[in-house]
Amino acid sequence: MKLRTTATAIFIGMLAAMPAKADKLDDIIASGTLRCAVTLDFPPMGSRDEKNQPVGFDVDTCNDLAKALGVKAEIVETPFPDRIPALVSDRADVGVASTSDTLERAKTIGFSIPYFAFKMVVLTKDGTGIDTYESLKGKKTGSTSGTFEAIALEKDVKAWGGGSFRPYQTQADVFLALSQGQIDATVVTNTVAQATVKSGKFKGFVVKGDAPYVTDYVALIGLRQEQGLLNYLNLFVNQQVRTGRYQELYDKWIGGGEAPDLTIKGVYR
Repeated sequence: MKLRTTATAIFIGMLAAMPAKADKLDDIIASGTLRCAVTLDFPPMGSRDEKNQPVGFDVDTCNDLAKALGVKAEIVETPFPDRIPALVSDRADVGVASTSDTLERAKTIGFSIPYFAFKMVVLTKDGTGIDTYESLKGKKTGSTSGTFEAIALEKDVKAWGGGSFRPYQTQADVFLALSQGQIDATVVTNTVAQATVKSGKFKGFVVKGDAPYVTDYVALIGLRQEQGLLNYLNLFVNQQVRTGRYQELYDKWIGGGEAPDLTIKGVYR
């Protein structure tokens, strides 16, 4: 018994002598700043206002997260293809950038539970003859490189054996190409489509039906080994929903009823 007690005391002493390794969550709190990678050409999730200030659902979510942590929020403007590199290169602490939770991406980064969910629609111009997703066959299409909708659309275009698909660096590039006739249509989230048509910036833009894709659940992202931070992000999303803040931000930036359900029947609640 005495030997066991002595051994235990030695083990505890060794643990106490070992230097404590701070994780990313500790680092963020100690620094006083939360650096959020946010895409700012994806309204109403992220964009710039008339004063060139970042605004949108994702921007407010970053600000809410920083407030919960007791630190200052810093928005790091990050195009869609740069979301993961921004984390890996330590230019950002977390990604609040409408990132689809794919298994391929999970090989590199860690995901929280979903904090938003998108439906996909066809966005085109008057006079293209496009009125459904199926009528994209044989047409010139394009989307933002690396996004959920770009991957799905390119796959279908290849399967159809006709038409073309072109990837673009930013959502703004896609809209410019559509307005100039370089492409006939694109597939975007329902939120982006509504905001773009409503803005009146692109004459003749119209929504022509739903794209037959699965619901695109998007998550907050961090480095996959930072389990302490990822656990915190999960609880943060849970709190956003159950306090009503999620619905509040949905009403503010998207509107039109109840915010999308973030649960998947038969999987988790």
